[in-house]
This record gives sequence, C-alpha cells and structure tokens, in this order.
Amino acid sequence: MTWAAAGTATALALADYSLVVSAGIGGGFAPAAPLGSLVVADAIVAADLGAETPDGFLDVTELGFGHSVHLPPAELAARAAEATGALLAPVLTVSTVTGTAARAAALAARHPMAGAEAMEGFGVAEAAAAHGLPVLEIRAVSNVVGPRDRAAWRIGDALTALADGFRVLGPVLANWGERHEHDHR
Repeated sequence: MTWAAAGTATALALADYSLVVSAGIGGGFAPAAPLGSLVVADAIVAADLGAETPDGFLDVTELGFGHSVHLPPAELAARAAEATGALLAPVLTVSTVTGTAARAAALAARHPMAGAEAMEGFGVAEAAAAHGLPVLEIRAVSNVVGPRDRAAWRIGDALTALADGFRVLGPVLANWGERHEHDHR
C-alpha cells in the first residue's frame, strides 16, 4: 500500500489531473465476485489497518488515528459499474493477501458487502485525497479470497476482463471528466 501511495503522490505532483483511477487484479469474495468478473468500488477500505484487541479488530477510525474509508464519487462509480457490468461493492485494501479460510471469513464478517480485496487502492486513494482529487477503483477478479491456490488463479482472464472493461469505460470517464474538470483546477 505504501509504494502505491508514494508512486501516486509523485505522479500527481508532476502533472494536472481531475481524477485518479486505481485499477488492477485482485481477489473476489465468492459468490458475489466470481473469477473473471469486475468490481467497481463504492468504498475503498483499509481493511487491516488498525489494532487487534481482546474485543476484536479496531480500525484506524475507531482508534482515533484518521480514517479507514475513501468514497469514490457515487454517480461515477455507479455509471462505471453499469457500463462494465461490474459488481458495485466495497474493495478492501489489505497489507497481506488472504490465504486462509479463517482470514477470509474474518474479513467477510467485518465487511459483509465486500466484493474484492487488493493491496493498492487505499494508498492510491490517500494520495488522491492529499491532492484534493476524487478516486475510482476497479478490480478484475483473478482468484477467490480464501485459501491460497495458485493453480486456480486466472490472471489472464482477469486482465482480459479489465481491458474489456476499460474499452467501454472510456466514454463514462470522459463524460464525467468534462462535467467535473473545473471542480479540481
């Protein structure tokens, strides 16, 4: 997450943008986000940034150390999901990829509406927020969140789905950018 934040902050400092898009592959929460599907984030969540306590996990918001959620522009996220046929759901940013059924169950219990997990989105969203820019996150599902089974991963299918999604997403982003460009200049 930190390298994504640093790289995004550097890029934003060197040019003028009106929207930041974080896109890539990630794990999908079954059955809502099957292999090869797309998830557009309606919330970008730092899912494991916080503290374990005897009473359970406390995120950074509950600890009073900041916030653990970034919200993409609702209208843009909904239009992007509709155009691409994606699931509109929270995307969790994790610092350690889920590799066990117990960890998957714990994340699903804390975030029952989650569609996917990845490692970069929250860092990118933090950098965008620091520059006063909106952010959108899109994930193509390459594997199921749960026990690590590299033989079951479908990275090629996920990348194809992501490329196909961006072919239809272009006009949505352009239209949104034209209507909101003056908001961030």
